[in-house]
Amino acid sequence: MNLDRRSFLTAGLATAAASLTPRLAAATPTLGQTQEKYDVRNLRITDVKTYLVDAGNDENYVYVKIFTNQGITGLGEGTLSGKCLTVSTAILEQKRYLVGKDPTEIERHWQAIFRGPRYRGGPVLMSALSAIEIALWDILGKAVGLPIWRLLGGKARDRVRIYCHEGYLFRESHRKKRRVKSAEEEIEQWVLRKQEGWTCVKGGFFPVKGQAVDFRPAIREGVEHLANVRAAVGPDFDIIVEIHAKANPQAGIEFCNRVEEFRPLWVEEVTQLESEVLAEVRQVRQQTRVPLATGERLCSRYDFGPLCSERLVDVVMPDVVHVGGISEMRKIAALAETFRVDVSPHNPQSEVSTLASLHVCMCTPNCNLLEIGSGQDPFWNDLFCGGYFRYERGYAFAPERPGLGIDLDETVAAKFPYQEKEIDLYRFPDGSITDR
Repeated sequence: MNLDRRSFLTAGLATAAASLTPRLAAATPTLGQTQEKYDVRNLRITDVKTYLVDAGNDENYVYVKIFTNQGITGLGEGTLSGKCLTVSTAILEQKRYLVGKDPTEIERHWQAIFRGPRYRGGPVLMSALSAIEIALWDILGKAVGLPIWRLLGGKARDRVRIYCHEGYLFRESHRKKRRVKSAEEEIEQWVLRKQEGWTCVKGGFFPVKGQAVDFRPAIREGVEHLANVRAAVGPDFDIIVEIHAKANPQAGIEFCNRVEEFRPLWVEEVTQLESEVLAEVRQVRQQTRVPLATGERLCSRYDFGPLCSERLVDVVMPDVVHVGGISEMRKIAALAETFRVDVSPHNPQSEVSTLASLHVCMCTPNCNLLEIGSGQDPFWNDLFCGGYFRYERGYAFAPERPGLGIDLDETVAAKFPYQEKEIDLYRFPDGSITDR
């Protein structure tokens, strides 16, 4: 029983998906047919364009299309919180390098864009590089008529386990997001997800009232909420506990120790658990026993090295849209596997990010659980010409269409243009600014 996003929302997991948009319903071409149509040896990049799309919340999506002389286009995503226009400009700055180049030389172009400038790295430049790199893989897959995961070595598993997160539980559509009206209703939603077949859900368990972060009530209320959720879903349902780096080390350690009895699958971003503050990471690791996860704010394999080599966390969470794309995520996963650290890609963006991450998970042994921030919303059917993300009872299936598996409808994208958004800030009770 294969489900798409629209049937999931309207009829639940009991209804099979039966309506893929005709534009994407044609059978995947054979390799021979593709080779007859395209000459991969003579592909050249002719243009690079970006598209900024209002996400319907506090963000805008950033997409790139790379065009070629044979009519093949590649789609990538570089969405970065609060930096949409900046990333778009960083992508377009690479047009002078890319035009005229062979798009299949992905590693060479990655190295040129990353190493060529005097200044490199950081979330803006790496998100721009990620978008370009994903689009190049999309072109290569389309040119040879194969999905990206086949080009990366083939299946490591039959299906990929996925989880949704708490914000999804209350989303009614792309433009509407309803919050629960009571604690009882929220618990009912957790139970419903279990009944629908999900085996893992992420929830926020460090509440912020308005925009004020107050450690003491946040710890108490978060622990109480987790206790109630655990009692409702039973001992074997996997609960991911999200703190989102709102705690300092002392508060994070206390929280972790108090939730240990409720057996979270992991506690995510206890503090700013990033590699530039290794002393803080070590402090949390030494004083807690619950599984820890982090990495969504890191930008390359170099950032993940100490976390893995010292086993400071149990799960790393690279984001394919921020770490340099598909190839770089594979390298991070190989690094993590060396030290027996699992990988669960961070993925709150659109279906481009979801599919890029899914291709990596299909062929990478230690990428065994994928977050989905997309895949439940009918909006993607329109924006991506019908979309193509199939899942059933908490598992996603391997995409079989060439390349990434979807394309951006530029006409639909134009209906949701870039919108200036306010930057939300978190504050302590005294009014000083804290991390978001």
